[in-house]
Amino acid sequence: MKKKEIKSNKTKKPWPTKAAMEQVYALKLWGNNKTDFYSGEGSHHPKIVNPYVDTIITFLTSFKEPLVVCDLGCGDFNVGKEFVKYTHKYIAVDIVSDLIARNKTKFTADNLEFYCLDIAIDDLPQGDCALVRQVLQHLSNTEIQNIIKKLANFKYLILTEHLPEGDFIPNKDIISGQGIRRKKQSGVDILASPFNFKVQEVKRLIGITLPNSKGIIVTTLYTIF
Repeated sequence: MKKKEIKSNKTKKPWPTKAAMEQVYALKLWGNNKTDFYSGEGSHHPKIVNPYVDTIITFLTSFKEPLVVCDLGCGDFNVGKEFVKYTHKYIAVDIVSDLIARNKTKFTADNLEFYCLDIAIDDLPQGDCALVRQVLQHLSNTEIQNIIKKLANFKYLILTEHLPEGDFIPNKDIISGQGIRRKKQSGVDILASPFNFKVQEVKRLIGITLPNSKGIIVTTLYTIF
């Protein structure tokens, strides 16, 4: 059977997010690493990455039949590369075309595919589980709302968000870019208004408290149906 090609929806006007994320990498706003593309400390610091990787591998290997996983916002793929061998198929997506082109040459496997897509506009690949790691926190509420509708097609969603410690008002709106809501003492909660995402089960997998009151990185498993 011929593989179905996943294409960007060029008929719709792109959000400013694409240009913003291209600028992040071009100007190395998430760190002046020596590599050509760098997705920031959150994708490289061992105290953040290692517990996450261990947790996701435990989840993926708990199934008798390997899952089709869609990594929505794969970045420089320093994290995603650890999961490919535990899946039936791993589909990695990012909005920055040069980053995806680089990933395609650097990371190869028979069950690995890369696509340049704007997940707020384009159709998402089909799969069992979506990994959305520290992506929504950078997006406006309108974009998140568009994405949430599509995430309902997955059986599982594993969502990671950088949140303030303690109580906070969820989902204060922002302009998409490198910043996040924590500066407004807010964070993304897809179960709260205005998103009100409907799920069957919620399970917090891991919370990593950052030093110097910089918040907490929370990873949550949502069973959708």
